[in-house]
Amino acid sequence: MASDKMTTVNDNTFSPEVEQSSIPVLVDFGATWCGPCKALGATLDGMIDGYEGKVKFCYVDIQEAPMAAQKFSVRSVPTLVLFKDGTPSGSLIGAQPKGKIEALLATAL
Repeated sequence: MASDKMTTVNDNTFSPEVEQSSIPVLVDFGATWCGPCKALGATLDGMIDGYEGKVKFCYVDIQEAPMAAQKFSVRSVPTLVLFKDGTPSGSLIGAQPKGKIEALLATAL
């Protein structure tokens, strides 16, 4: 679930916001009806300030951005995909603890 601190992205804005970003981007693919997505959103919300200027956090509702979800083979939600230099560099599926997300982010910093 999107946080106020996350950039909400759809099929039209995915490329400029994510693929053309000058810093790594963590994309949270989720859906409004998904309980684990809400839990993951709260975890991410608590992490965003600590990565300000180093990592951009984006949220994609798979029902509002089906092309992006299909392009990156998102088959279940929540799915986190880390982009570095415009290409996926790692991912996590399911609601993950903060430590696992931090380990994924460390691979791009």
